[in-house]
Amino acid sequence: MSDDHPTTTPDENGGSNTDSDGDADRLTHTTDDGDVQMVDVGDKPDTSRRAVAAGEIRLQPSTLEAIRDDRIGKGDVLSTARIGAIQAVKHTWETIPMCHQIPITNVDTDFSLENDHVALEVAVETTGKTGCEMEALEGVTTGLNVVWDMVKAVEKDEDGQYPATGIENVRVLEKEKRPASE
Repeated sequence: MSDDHPTTTPDENGGSNTDSDGDADRLTHTTDDGDVQMVDVGDKPDTSRRAVAAGEIRLQPSTLEAIRDDRIGKGDVLSTARIGAIQAVKHTWETIPMCHQIPITNVDTDFSLENDHVALEVAVETTGKTGCEMEALEGVTTGLNVVWDMVKAVEKDEDGQYPATGIENVRVLEKEKRPASE
C-alpha cells in the first residue's frame, strides 16, 4: 500500500472509508452535491448489535459522600440519573441529526462511586440495520448531566461556580454486531 493510493473499505452504513492517511471518497451523510442526507439502510440485513459507552463526572469528595449516604436534597441521585440515561437512549434519534430511530431491546446502566468521580457505563442492545453507539453515548452524557443537576447545589463554590465539577472521558468502549439469528 502506498501513500498515493489509500485503501478503501466499505463502512457499516453502506458507504466507504479510506485508511487513516487518505480522504473519504464518499461521505455517507451527504449527496454527491454536498447536501446532507440520511443514510439509506433499507437493504441491510437485520443484525443483533450491542454498544457500550462510558464516562465520568468529577465531583468533590463531600458530594460523593452525600450521594453514598443519600443526603442530596433533590432525592436519589443515581436512580434519577439511571432514568435519565434510559430515556436519552430511547430518544437519541430525536436529538442527533440523521440518526435512525432504532428498536431498543435492552439498556443496562452501571454506576460506580469512586474516590473523586461517579463513573457510568451504558450498554445498549438492538436488532436492526444500524448500530447503537450513539444511543449508548447519549445515555452516558445525559446520565452524567442528571447527576450534575441533582448535585449542583452542593457542588457550587461561594461564587456560584463549579471549579471541581467536570464531565470527562466519554467514549465508546465496545461495539459488536452478529447475525440476528444467533
